[in-house]
Amino acid sequence: MNSQAEVLNGIIREKSNVVFELLSQRGKEIYFPKKGILAQSAEAGKASINATIGTAVEDDGSPMRLDSIASKVDLKPEKIFLYAPSYGRPDIRAEWKKMIYRKNPSMAGAEISLPVVTNALTHGISMAGYLFCDPADQVIVPDLFWENYTLTLTNAYGSQLKLYKLFKNTAGLDLAAFETTLNEGAVGKRIVLLNFPNNPAGYTPTQVEQDEMVKIIRASAEKGNKIVLLIDDAYFGLGYEDGIATESIFSALCNLHDNVLAVKIDGPTKEDYVWGFRVGFLTYGIKGGDADLYGALESKTAGAIRGNISNAANISQSLLMEAYTHPEYENQKAAKYAIMKARYEAVRNVLKNEAYKPYFKALPYNSGYFMCIELAQGLEGEVVRKLLIEKYSIGVIAFDNLLRIAFSAVAESKIQPLFDGICEACKELKSLS
Repeated sequence: MNSQAEVLNGIIREKSNVVFELLSQRGKEIYFPKKGILAQSAEAGKASINATIGTAVEDDGSPMRLDSIASKVDLKPEKIFLYAPSYGRPDIRAEWKKMIYRKNPSMAGAEISLPVVTNALTHGISMAGYLFCDPADQVIVPDLFWENYTLTLTNAYGSQLKLYKLFKNTAGLDLAAFETTLNEGAVGKRIVLLNFPNNPAGYTPTQVEQDEMVKIIRASAEKGNKIVLLIDDAYFGLGYEDGIATESIFSALCNLHDNVLAVKIDGPTKEDYVWGFRVGFLTYGIKGGDADLYGALESKTAGAIRGNISNAANISQSLLMEAYTHPEYENQKAAKYAIMKARYEAVRNVLKNEAYKPYFKALPYNSGYFMCIELAQGLEGEVVRKLLIEKYSIGVIAFDNLLRIAFSAVAESKIQPLFDGICEACKELKSLS
């Protein structure tokens, strides 16, 4: 094992042996190189002649660039063309940490890490898998989950997904199923992936449900289970109903118990409508965590990123910083939220139509970009999906007997035709059976 990894492991063991035990073998072995090329380049940073780093510069010392690109972006060249650090730009890391506290006020006073910048959420989940998932591990996820979890955690790292039932009929979360699955087997390491608002269901726990889920996790930790919670907060902040949890479950878990490590995986992709920017964040929280422990985890994360993609795009981080410091940012975001909520409410109103009941029913939904309908017995999701495209020019996603509907991508005026079309397709197929 590289001596630099051993130094980080020593810090982590001293501060929290639980965190060390939760690391995968890859996680134990990874480090961010403080020696070699990076260290030598840093030392030469103020030299009048710097021939260390793999970039090209103009004769005046500014980044070499093509005007056909530079002229299209109203930012200084160094904010566009140069590499960002593997940890991410210091300014956006600090700003995102402030935003986490601002969006989750109950966290005031809780000590968390400085976020590390990833290449958006998928890469963030992959890096969490790198750090915590071994081939023998199981990752606890609900039976309704984003299919990319399979690619990032099973195909890439060999871990298996262990499913529990998300909903108890149509009455909300099946917390008993979650508790049973969390506590199955011998006491030991647990990896749990939580995603609220859920993709594909578009469901956020009520505050009562979230509080109960936290109690279940605490009780499991008190039994001796060592739990790492990977919290996929891709759709955070897009809740449309009273009574649902307004803060990320990370806020209740980041200081919950010595045996509980919370890993917040989030970013502006969905929150700020910048899907192509590919910027995300990994943030750590554990009871008793301090700057030394978090610094070691940040270094391991940055090392995994450096060995994977080197760093996230500088230009995206720069543009986001421009937005976060813009005086109209909050007002602009509120205006887009209002559009999303209006589409959600249109779905709610349209689904009151009794004519739909023989053909499908909605699963619980209250937030995010999506909602799901469960087709009546005898209707197959894939058959309905294909008919909708071919005859009704309507596109949806099929999962067995479920259809996922991204109301985020549908104008409010088209919500009614969308569901009427689904109903007609179902009616046609029912008549043929």
